[in-house]
Amino acid sequence: MPTKKNPQATGAAPARRRELLRTAAGVFAEQGYNATTVRTIADQAGMLAGSLYYHFDSKESMLEEILRTFLDELWEGYDTVLAARLGPRETLQALVTESFKEIDRYRDAVAIYQKESKQLLAQERFAFLAESQRRFETAWLSTLERGVAERVFRADLDVRLTYRFVRDTVWVAASWYRPGGQHSPEEIARQYLSMVLDGIAVRE
Repeated sequence: MPTKKNPQATGAAPARRRELLRTAAGVFAEQGYNATTVRTIADQAGMLAGSLYYHFDSKESMLEEILRTFLDELWEGYDTVLAARLGPRETLQALVTESFKEIDRYRDAVAIYQKESKQLLAQERFAFLAESQRRFETAWLSTLERGVAERVFRADLDVRLTYRFVRDTVWVAASWYRPGGQHSPEEIARQYLSMVLDGIAVRE
């Protein structure tokens, strides 16, 4: 298997690369990363396995680009929310909404992230996953802690347990959500938030 990137790949049409990455993401999400071969991806894309190397040097490179693209866009949205300095309740609402928007855009990438992160963290090229996880935890915990301090959320709230609950229940949606379905990401986020916030907000 080639180990160096084909220099011609840098001149590949961006649209074709995106199409191939969408195909690869779908296969990785459905079959699992380890079980997927370059030939499988090429077959799904309707091309010869050797032709795929014109665009990517390995399936590892494809996976890295899929996950980096998803996380870069996720953090662009999160950073915008955090920079707005909204109240803790409004920040939580905006973070949840951004999360569901990303599930809508990158459902397969989210599924891969959920299933494969633990084993990928052992590889140096995927060290960015650990950094993203740390940033994610900090953003959510600080929002919840601020909500408790400002008496927006209940004083007896276990913020770390709440963080884990919110994190897991948001991202598990990738297992059932289908883009173009009956409900928009914003509507799902609204319904979800109405259930979560009624449980953690201060009772009048």
